[in-house]
Amino acid sequence: MRAALRDAEGRLAEAVGLTQAIGLAVIGEHIVPLSRPTPGTLIGSGKVEEIAAEARGLEPEVIVVNAQLSPVQQRNLERAWNTKVLDRTALILEIFGERAQTREGRLQVELAHLTWQRSRLVRSWTHLERQRGGFGFLGGPGETQIETDRRLIGERIAKIKRELEEVKRTRGLHRTARKRVPYPVVALVGYTNAGKSTLFNTLTKSDVVAKNLLFATLDPTMRGLKLASGRAIILSDTVGFIADLPHELVAAFRATLEEVLEADVILHIRDAAHAETEAQKADVLKVLDELGIEADGERPLLEVLNKIDLLDSEDRAALLARAKRGGPVAVSALTGEGVPVLLSRIEEALGAGETVFRLHLDSSDGAGLAWAYKHGRVVNRRDRADGLSLTVAVDPADVDRFAARYGNRLSLDHALRRAS
Repeated sequence: MRAALRDAEGRLAEAVGLTQAIGLAVIGEHIVPLSRPTPGTLIGSGKVEEIAAEARGLEPEVIVVNAQLSPVQQRNLERAWNTKVLDRTALILEIFGERAQTREGRLQVELAHLTWQRSRLVRSWTHLERQRGGFGFLGGPGETQIETDRRLIGERIAKIKRELEEVKRTRGLHRTARKRVPYPVVALVGYTNAGKSTLFNTLTKSDVVAKNLLFATLDPTMRGLKLASGRAIILSDTVGFIADLPHELVAAFRATLEEVLEADVILHIRDAAHAETEAQKADVLKVLDELGIEADGERPLLEVLNKIDLLDSEDRAALLARAKRGGPVAVSALTGEGVPVLLSRIEEALGAGETVFRLHLDSSDGAGLAWAYKHGRVVNRRDRADGLSLTVAVDPADVDRFAARYGNRLSLDHALRRAS
Protein backbone atom coordinates (compact mmCIF):
# COMPACT_ATOMS: atom_id res chain seq x y z
CA MET A 1 0.00 0.00 0.00
CA ARG A 2 2.77 2.38 0.94
CA ALA A 3 4.54 1.85 -2.39
CA ALA A 4 1.46 3.08 -4.22
CA LEU A 5 1.05 6.10 -1.97
CA ARG A 6 4.65 7.30 -1.71
CA ASP A 7 6.95 8.48 -4.48
CA ALA A 8 10.74 8.65 -4.58
CA GLU A 9 10.84 12.42 -4.12
CA GLY A 10 8.68 12.19 -1.01
CA ARG A 11 10.87 9.46 0.48
CA LEU A 12 13.97 11.53 -0.23
CA ALA A 13 12.47 14.66 1.33
CA GLU A 14 11.61 12.72 4.49
CA ALA A 15 15.13 11.23 4.68
CA VAL A 16 16.59 14.74 4.37
CA GLY A 17 14.27 15.92 7.16
CA LEU A 18 15.35 13.06 9.41
CA THR A 19 19.01 13.83 8.76
CA GLN A 20 18.54 17.52 9.50
CA ALA A 21 16.66 16.63 12.68
CA ILE A 22 19.95 15.66 14.35
CA GLY A 23 21.75 18.78 13.16
CA LEU A 24 23.48 17.35 10.09
CA ALA A 25 23.83 19.50 6.97
CA VAL A 26 22.89 17.61 3.80
CA ILE A 27 25.49 18.26 1.07
CA GLY A 28 24.44 15.64 -1.47
CA GLU A 29 21.35 13.61 -2.37
CA HIS A 30 20.70 10.57 -4.56
CA ILE A 31 17.58 8.69 -5.62
CA VAL A 32 18.65 5.12 -6.37
CA PRO A 33 16.17 2.94 -8.31
CA LEU A 34 16.20 -0.55 -6.81
CA SER A 35 14.52 -3.33 -8.77
CA ARG A 36 16.42 -6.08 -6.97
CA PRO A 37 18.58 -5.68 -3.82
CA THR A 38 22.27 -6.57 -4.15
CA PRO A 39 23.14 -8.94 -1.25
CA GLY A 40 26.53 -7.39 -0.43
CA THR A 41 25.74 -3.67 -0.78
CA LEU A 42 21.95 -3.35 -1.29
CA ILE A 43 22.48 -1.09 -4.33
CA GLY A 44 24.31 -1.97 -7.56
CA SER A 45 28.09 -1.70 -7.96
CA GLY A 46 27.82 1.12 -10.51
CA LYS A 47 25.86 3.32 -8.12
CA VAL A 48 28.19 2.40 -5.26
CA GLU A 49 31.17 3.63 -7.28
CA GLU A 50 29.33 6.79 -8.41
CA ILE A 51 28.61 7.73 -4.79
CA ALA A 52 32.16 6.79 -3.79
CA ALA A 53 33.55 9.23 -6.38
CA GLU A 54 31.28 12.00 -5.08
CA ALA A 55 32.23 11.19 -1.48
CA ARG A 56 35.95 11.53 -2.30
CA GLY A 57 35.27 15.10 -3.39
CA LEU A 58 32.79 16.13 -0.68
CA GLU A 59 34.37 14.19 2.23
CA PRO A 60 31.12 13.76 4.21
CA GLU A 61 31.21 12.76 7.89
CA VAL A 62 28.40 10.28 7.35
CA ILE A 63 26.30 8.88 4.50
CA VAL A 64 22.69 8.01 5.27
CA VAL A 65 20.94 5.20 3.40
CA ASN A 66 17.15 5.48 3.69
CA ALA A 67 16.64 1.71 3.99
CA GLN A 68 17.48 -1.07 6.41
CA LEU A 69 20.99 -2.43 5.89
CA SER A 70 22.34 -5.75 7.07
CA PRO A 71 25.61 -5.60 9.07
CA VAL A 72 27.52 -6.95 6.06
CA GLN A 73 25.98 -4.38 3.70
CA GLN A 74 26.81 -1.55 6.10
CA ARG A 75 30.42 -2.71 6.47
CA ASN A 76 30.90 -3.08 2.70
CA LEU A 77 29.46 0.38 1.98
CA GLU A 78 31.63 1.97 4.67
CA ARG A 79 34.68 0.42 3.04
CA ALA A 80 33.61 1.50 -0.46
CA TRP A 81 32.77 5.06 0.58
CA ASN A 82 35.47 5.40 3.25
CA THR A 83 33.08 7.01 5.73
CA LYS A 84 30.53 6.10 8.39
CA VAL A 85 27.19 4.81 7.07
CA LEU A 86 23.85 5.00 8.89
CA ASP A 87 20.72 3.18 7.73
CA ARG A 88 17.17 4.38 8.42
CA THR A 89 16.82 2.48 11.69
CA ALA A 90 20.14 3.79 13.06
CA LEU A 91 19.22 7.34 12.03
CA ILE A 92 15.87 7.23 13.83
CA LEU A 93 17.55 5.74 16.90
CA GLU A 94 20.08 8.60 16.86
CA ILE A 95 17.27 11.16 16.78
CA PHE A 96 15.42 9.49 19.62
CA GLY A 97 18.63 9.26 21.66
CA GLU A 98 19.25 12.98 21.26
CA ARG A 99 15.67 14.10 22.03
CA ALA A 100 14.60 11.94 24.98
CA GLN A 101 14.42 14.08 28.12
CA THR A 102 12.75 12.06 30.85
CA ARG A 103 14.29 9.08 32.60
CA GLU A 104 11.66 6.84 31.02
CA GLY A 105 12.37 8.20 27.55
CA ARG A 106 16.12 7.67 27.93
CA LEU A 107 15.60 4.11 29.19
CA GLN A 108 13.35 3.33 26.24
CA VAL A 109 15.84 4.70 23.74
CA GLU A 110 18.69 2.73 25.29
CA LEU A 111 16.58 -0.43 25.22
CA ALA A 112 15.84 0.13 21.53
CA HIS A 113 19.54 0.71 20.79
CA LEU A 114 20.62 -2.43 22.64
CA THR A 115 17.90 -4.60 21.11
CA TRP A 116 18.97 -3.42 17.66
CA GLN A 117 22.67 -4.01 18.41
CA ARG A 118 22.01 -7.50 19.74
CA SER A 119 20.05 -8.49 16.65
CA ARG A 120 22.95 -7.36 14.47
CA LEU A 121 25.41 -9.39 16.54
CA VAL A 122 23.27 -12.48 15.91
CA ARG A 123 23.13 -11.82 12.19
CA SER A 124 26.90 -11.19 12.10
CA TRP A 125 27.70 -14.48 13.81
CA THR A 126 28.42 -16.60 10.72
CA HIS A 127 30.73 -14.00 9.18
CA LEU A 128 32.78 -13.50 12.35
CA GLU A 129 32.97 -17.23 12.94
CA ARG A 130 34.53 -17.69 9.49
CA GLN A 131 37.08 -14.99 10.25
CA ARG A 132 38.51 -16.69 13.32
CA GLY A 133 39.84 -19.84 11.63
CA GLY A 134 40.29 -23.24 13.34
CA PHE A 135 37.74 -25.93 14.06
CA GLY A 136 34.24 -25.41 15.40
CA PHE A 137 35.12 -26.63 18.89
CA LEU A 138 38.04 -24.23 19.26
CA GLY A 139 36.99 -20.86 20.65
CA GLY A 140 38.75 -17.97 18.94
CA PRO A 141 38.94 -14.30 20.00
CA GLY A 142 36.13 -13.31 17.64
CA GLU A 143 33.71 -15.76 19.21
CA THR A 144 34.81 -14.80 22.74
CA GLN A 145 34.18 -11.12 22.00
CA ILE A 146 30.76 -11.84 20.55
CA GLU A 147 29.82 -13.98 23.54
CA THR A 148 30.96 -11.21 25.90
CA ASP A 149 29.12 -8.51 23.96
CA ARG A 150 25.92 -10.56 23.84
CA ARG A 151 26.09 -11.32 27.57
CA LEU A 152 26.74 -7.69 28.54
CA ILE A 153 23.99 -6.43 26.23
CA GLY A 154 21.60 -9.09 27.55
CA GLU A 155 22.31 -8.14 31.17
CA ARG A 156 21.79 -4.44 30.46
CA ILE A 157 18.55 -5.14 28.55
CA ALA A 158 17.23 -7.18 31.49
CA LYS A 159 18.10 -4.35 33.91
CA ILE A 160 16.42 -1.71 31.74
CA LYS A 161 13.29 -3.83 31.39
CA ARG A 162 13.08 -4.14 35.17
CA GLU A 163 13.42 -0.37 35.53
CA LEU A 164 10.78 0.20 32.84
CA GLU A 165 8.41 -2.15 34.63
CA GLU A 166 8.78 0.07 37.68
CA VAL A 167 8.05 3.14 35.52
CA LYS A 168 4.99 1.39 34.07
CA ARG A 169 3.83 0.48 37.59
CA THR A 170 4.13 4.15 38.64
CA ARG A 171 2.23 5.27 35.54
CA GLY A 172 -0.42 2.66 36.33
CA LEU A 173 -0.83 4.16 39.80
CA HIS A 174 -1.21 7.60 38.24
CA ARG A 175 -3.87 6.25 35.87
CA THR A 176 -5.70 4.62 38.79
CA ALA A 177 -5.63 7.93 40.65
CA ARG A 178 -7.04 9.71 37.56
CA LYS A 179 -9.82 7.13 37.23
CA ARG A 180 -10.88 7.83 40.79
CA VAL A 181 -11.39 11.50 39.89
CA PRO A 182 -12.36 10.51 37.11
CA TYR A 183 -11.06 12.50 34.14
CA PRO A 184 -11.27 10.95 30.67
CA VAL A 185 -8.03 10.90 28.67
CA VAL A 186 -7.86 12.18 25.08
CA ALA A 187 -4.64 11.19 23.29
CA LEU A 188 -3.14 12.93 20.26
CA VAL A 189 -1.43 10.64 17.76
CA GLY A 190 -0.20 11.21 14.23
CA TYR A 191 2.68 11.24 11.83
CA THR A 192 5.74 13.09 13.03
CA ASN A 193 5.56 16.85 12.36
CA ALA A 194 1.80 16.77 11.77
CA GLY A 195 1.41 19.60 14.29
CA LYS A 196 0.32 17.61 17.36
CA SER A 197 2.31 19.68 19.86
CA THR A 198 1.17 22.99 18.34
CA LEU A 199 -2.45 21.84 18.58
CA PHE A 200 -1.79 20.59 22.12
CA ASN A 201 -0.49 24.04 23.08
CA THR A 202 -3.45 25.78 21.43
CA LEU A 203 -6.00 23.61 23.24
CA THR A 204 -4.35 23.69 26.67
CA LYS A 205 -2.63 27.10 26.46
CA SER A 206 0.67 25.36 27.27
CA ASP A 207 4.21 25.84 26.01
CA VAL A 208 5.25 22.31 25.03
CA VAL A 209 8.16 22.36 22.55
CA ALA A 210 6.62 22.62 19.08
CA LYS A 211 9.02 22.93 16.16
CA ASN A 212 8.81 22.35 12.42
CA LEU A 213 11.07 19.37 12.93
CA LEU A 214 10.67 15.61 12.74
CA PHE A 215 10.34 14.00 16.19
CA ALA A 216 10.32 17.31 18.11
CA THR A 217 8.25 15.51 20.78
CA LEU A 218 9.47 12.23 22.26
CA ASP A 219 8.36 12.24 25.88
CA PRO A 220 4.62 12.13 26.62
CA THR A 221 3.08 15.30 28.03
CA MET A 222 -0.29 15.57 29.77
CA ARG A 223 -2.35 18.65 30.64
CA GLY A 224 -5.83 19.30 31.96
CA LEU A 225 -8.47 20.93 29.76
CA LYS A 226 -12.03 22.05 30.48
CA LEU A 227 -14.63 21.66 27.73
CA ALA A 228 -17.51 24.08 27.08
CA SER A 229 -19.86 21.96 29.21
CA GLY A 230 -17.50 22.31 32.15
CA ARG A 231 -16.31 18.71 31.81
CA ALA A 232 -12.63 18.29 32.69
CA ILE A 233 -10.44 16.04 30.53
CA ILE A 234 -6.76 15.15 30.31
CA LEU A 235 -5.05 15.76 26.96
CA SER A 236 -2.00 13.63 26.16
CA ASP A 237 0.63 14.51 23.53
CA THR A 238 2.64 11.53 22.24
CA VAL A 239 5.63 10.71 20.07
CA GLY A 240 5.01 10.97 16.33
CA PHE A 241 4.86 7.90 14.12
CA ILE A 242 6.76 7.41 10.89
CA ALA A 243 6.89 5.05 7.91
CA ASP A 244 8.87 1.87 8.58
CA LEU A 245 9.15 2.65 12.29
CA PRO A 246 11.86 0.31 13.59
CA HIS A 247 10.31 -2.70 15.28
CA GLU A 248 12.67 -2.17 18.22
CA LEU A 249 11.14 1.26 18.83
CA VAL A 250 7.55 0.02 18.69
CA ALA A 251 8.41 -2.49 21.42
CA ALA A 252 10.64 -0.19 23.47
CA PHE A 253 8.15 2.70 23.50
CA ARG A 254 5.19 0.56 24.47
CA ALA A 255 5.24 2.02 27.99
CA THR A 256 4.96 5.55 26.56
CA LEU A 257 2.25 4.49 24.14
CA GLU A 258 0.25 2.94 26.97
CA GLU A 259 -1.31 6.38 27.39
CA VAL A 260 -2.78 5.84 23.92
CA LEU A 261 -3.89 2.32 24.82
CA GLU A 262 -5.65 3.68 27.93
CA ALA A 263 -7.17 6.75 26.27
CA ASP A 264 -10.96 7.18 26.12
CA VAL A 265 -10.73 9.06 22.79
CA ILE A 266 -7.89 9.15 20.26
CA LEU A 267 -7.34 12.12 17.96
CA HIS A 268 -5.47 11.21 14.78
CA ILE A 269 -3.80 14.47 13.77
CA ARG A 270 -2.95 14.70 10.05
CA ASP A 271 -1.04 17.30 8.06
CA ALA A 272 -3.70 18.24 5.50
CA ALA A 273 -1.21 20.30 3.48
CA HIS A 274 1.39 17.53 3.10
CA ALA A 275 1.72 16.00 -0.35
CA GLU A 276 1.73 12.50 1.14
CA THR A 277 -0.95 12.94 3.78
CA GLU A 278 -2.76 9.76 2.66
CA ALA A 279 0.43 7.69 2.90
CA GLN A 280 1.13 9.13 6.33
CA LYS A 281 -2.40 8.22 7.43
CA ALA A 282 -1.82 4.62 6.32
CA ASP A 283 1.45 4.46 8.29
CA VAL A 284 -0.15 5.77 11.50
CA LEU A 285 -3.09 3.35 11.24
CA LYS A 286 -0.62 0.50 10.69
CA VAL A 287 1.27 1.33 13.92
CA LEU A 288 -2.00 1.75 15.84
CA ASP A 289 -3.11 -1.65 14.55
CA GLU A 290 0.17 -3.15 15.81
CA LEU A 291 -0.68 -1.70 19.21
CA GLY A 292 -4.12 -3.33 19.10
CA ILE A 293 -6.09 -0.18 18.24
CA GLU A 294 -8.45 -0.58 15.27
CA ALA A 295 -9.54 2.41 13.20
CA ASP A 296 -13.20 1.31 13.31
CA GLY A 297 -13.10 -0.28 16.76
CA GLU A 298 -15.28 0.50 19.76
CA ARG A 299 -13.06 3.33 21.01
CA PRO A 300 -13.68 6.70 19.28
CA LEU A 301 -10.88 7.61 16.85
CA LEU A 302 -11.40 11.13 15.49
CA GLU A 303 -9.57 12.20 12.34
CA VAL A 304 -8.29 15.79 12.55
CA LEU A 305 -6.98 17.52 9.42
CA ASN A 306 -4.48 20.10 10.69
CA LYS A 307 -2.56 22.93 8.96
CA ILE A 308 -5.52 24.07 6.86
CA ASP A 309 -3.99 27.57 7.01
CA LEU A 310 -1.47 26.30 4.44
CA LEU A 311 -4.21 25.37 1.95
CA ASP A 312 -5.77 27.70 -0.59
CA SER A 313 -9.09 29.29 0.36
CA GLU A 314 -11.17 26.92 -1.80
CA ASP A 315 -9.68 23.71 -0.35
CA ARG A 316 -9.85 25.10 3.18
CA ALA A 317 -13.52 26.04 2.80
CA ALA A 318 -14.31 22.58 1.40
CA LEU A 319 -12.70 20.83 4.39
CA LEU A 320 -14.47 23.09 6.90
CA ALA A 321 -17.83 22.45 5.22
CA ARG A 322 -17.16 18.71 5.21
CA ALA A 323 -16.36 18.84 8.93
CA LYS A 324 -19.74 20.45 9.66
CA ARG A 325 -21.42 17.54 7.86
CA GLY A 326 -19.70 15.03 10.17
CA GLY A 327 -16.51 14.45 8.16
CA PRO A 328 -12.95 14.73 9.52
CA VAL A 329 -12.46 17.80 11.70
CA ALA A 330 -10.53 20.56 9.89
CA VAL A 331 -8.38 22.85 12.03
CA SER A 332 -5.43 25.17 12.06
CA ALA A 333 -3.48 24.72 15.28
CA LEU A 334 -1.63 27.93 14.39
CA THR A 335 -4.63 30.24 13.90
CA GLY A 336 -7.23 28.37 15.98
CA GLU A 337 -9.63 28.01 13.06
CA GLY A 338 -11.88 24.96 13.49
CA VAL A 339 -10.86 24.38 17.13
CA PRO A 340 -14.40 25.00 18.55
CA VAL A 341 -15.75 22.29 16.25
CA LEU A 342 -12.98 19.94 17.39
CA LEU A 343 -13.79 20.52 21.07
CA SER A 344 -17.48 19.91 20.35
CA ARG A 345 -16.65 16.61 18.60
CA ILE A 346 -14.48 15.52 21.54
CA GLU A 347 -17.44 16.23 23.83
CA GLU A 348 -19.72 14.15 21.61
CA ALA A 349 -17.23 11.26 21.44
CA LEU A 350 -16.84 11.17 25.21
CA GLY A 351 -20.59 11.01 25.67
CA ALA A 352 -21.26 8.50 22.88
CA GLY A 353 -21.73 5.55 25.23
CA GLU A 354 -23.47 7.37 28.07
CA THR A 355 -27.07 6.88 29.18
CA VAL A 356 -28.86 10.01 30.37
CA PHE A 357 -31.22 9.73 33.35
CA ARG A 358 -33.55 12.06 35.19
CA LEU A 359 -33.14 11.75 38.94
CA HIS A 360 -35.54 13.10 41.58
CA LEU A 361 -34.22 13.56 45.13
CA ASP A 362 -35.48 15.06 48.36
CA SER A 363 -33.86 18.39 49.15
CA SER A 364 -32.53 16.86 52.36
CA ASP A 365 -30.86 13.88 50.60
CA GLY A 366 -27.31 15.26 50.63
CA ALA A 367 -25.74 11.78 50.47
CA GLY A 368 -27.78 10.87 47.37
CA LEU A 369 -26.84 14.16 45.71
CA ALA A 370 -23.12 13.68 46.48
CA TRP A 371 -23.23 10.09 45.13
CA ALA A 372 -24.77 11.28 41.85
CA TYR A 373 -22.05 13.89 41.38
CA LYS A 374 -19.31 11.39 42.22
CA HIS A 375 -20.43 8.52 39.98
CA GLY A 376 -22.16 10.36 37.14
CA ARG A 377 -21.92 13.59 35.18
CA VAL A 378 -24.61 16.06 36.22
CA VAL A 379 -25.69 17.81 33.02
CA ASN A 380 -28.44 19.90 34.61
CA ARG A 381 -29.81 20.61 38.12
CA ARG A 382 -33.06 22.27 39.14
CA ASP A 383 -34.00 23.09 42.73
CA ARG A 384 -37.78 22.85 43.02
CA ALA A 385 -40.31 23.10 45.82
CA ASP A 386 -40.82 19.32 45.86
CA GLY A 387 -37.09 18.50 45.80
CA LEU A 388 -34.16 18.30 43.38
CA SER A 389 -34.37 17.34 39.72
CA LEU A 390 -31.10 16.26 38.11
CA THR A 391 -30.18 15.25 34.58
CA VAL A 392 -27.25 12.83 34.90
CA ALA A 393 -25.11 11.24 32.15
CA VAL A 394 -23.88 7.82 33.25
CA ASP A 395 -21.13 5.62 31.81
CA PRO A 396 -22.27 2.10 30.77
CA ALA A 397 -20.26 0.51 33.61
CA ASP A 398 -22.21 2.52 36.20
CA VAL A 399 -25.77 2.19 34.85
CA ASP A 400 -26.64 -0.84 37.04
CA ARG A 401 -25.15 0.84 40.10
CA PHE A 402 -27.33 3.91 39.52
CA ALA A 403 -30.43 1.75 39.09
CA ALA A 404 -29.66 -0.16 42.31
CA ARG A 405 -28.85 3.03 44.23
CA TYR A 406 -31.89 5.12 43.26
CA GLY A 407 -34.59 2.65 42.17
CA ASN A 408 -37.84 4.31 41.06
CA ARG A 409 -36.41 7.80 41.64
CA LEU A 410 -34.46 7.24 38.39
CA SER A 411 -35.96 7.42 34.87
CA LEU A 412 -34.53 7.48 31.35
CA ASP A 413 -34.38 10.91 29.75
CA HIS A 414 -35.56 9.98 26.27
CA ALA A 415 -35.05 13.50 24.98
CA LEU A 416 -31.37 13.55 25.90
CA ARG A 417 -30.45 9.86 25.81
CA ARG A 418 -27.26 9.31 23.85
CA ALA A 419 -26.78 6.50 21.38
CA SER A 420 -24.85 3.66 22.89
